[in-house]
Amino acid sequence: MKPIFGHRFASVAIVSGLAVWLSGCYYMQAARGQFEVMRKREPISEVINAEETPVEIADRLRILEQARQFSIDELGLPDNNSYRSFADLERDYVLWNVIAAPEFSLEPKRWCYPVVGCVSYRGYFDEDAARRLGDKLTKDGYDVVVGGVAAYSTLGRFSDPILNTMLHWEDVDLVAVMFHELAHQVVYVKDDTGFNESFATAVEEIGIERWLMDAGRESEVAAYNERRSLQQRLMALVAATRIDLEDIYTLTSDADRRLRKRQRLTQLSGDARLEFEAANRKLPEWWSEDLNNARLATMTLYQGLLPKFHALLAQCTNELECFYTEVEALSQLDKDARDARLKNL
Repeated sequence: MKPIFGHRFASVAIVSGLAVWLSGCYYMQAARGQFEVMRKREPISEVINAEETPVEIADRLRILEQARQFSIDELGLPDNNSYRSFADLERDYVLWNVIAAPEFSLEPKRWCYPVVGCVSYRGYFDEDAARRLGDKLTKDGYDVVVGGVAAYSTLGRFSDPILNTMLHWEDVDLVAVMFHELAHQVVYVKDDTGFNESFATAVEEIGIERWLMDAGRESEVAAYNERRSLQQRLMALVAATRIDLEDIYTLTSDADRRLRKRQRLTQLSGDARLEFEAANRKLPEWWSEDLNNARLATMTLYQGLLPKFHALLAQCTNELECFYTEVEALSQLDKDARDARLKNL
């Protein structure tokens, strides 16, 4: 079982593949990486039927085939060629992501690209290049996180495959990420990462519950909801920490800010440990060793607005067609109006 928030960071490069592919300053490495992914695609049906395909992988791909059809028939997600092929990249990650935030600010650094707009991360197909940027940003005084990315989406501009890098996840997590990525093809707002990721997470969560029930895996719903409950409690701890840090960062002395920041992050780590222990789960190392402003940003991107989207879904009596229509209407507003509408939900 991977850590809570683990696959969130692993898939945080939702549009990085497209973004880096379009960005001139590192166009060549990005173009090569995207081409490699596309070149290695094979239809899932052919991979399943190939004699050399291990039985375990074939069985998991069958589950994904069924879930992909469910996403169309029951969740109203796009019926296209995304996630109908498989690519074995023969490595552990498809991308490496860099996320950075100033030492005394919770606002992540943003990078802007054609088509997708501005996002709070920078993705590389080359790990060394990602770590070089991370080192540079660290020297410039930023809090930095560099991590491997197991899945990403090009928002339907390419026919994204299932990747071997995703297969170390459990079935529920594999299907959840597929639902999440497909949701980005329903609604995507340039320059508003928090909106996009929270919306896709809401679709993912309602989709997983319905898929498990439909697949006759009702016994797994309780475990999934327990994990979701743990995530919600952790997010409440993160939200409280952010409020305290915002106050701390108004202090005038850098030494005081630095000390009290470290104390507050240490407190967050301790509080998280208690939650993990209560859930009989092991605390991931980075909750102890790698907490900083950038790490908090990776958590907030995916769930910061999630309660608002759940409220909107409830107003639609859990009807996804209504929900998508309401979210599409929100996406047409300017950011201030959109944020105000969400705040009032």
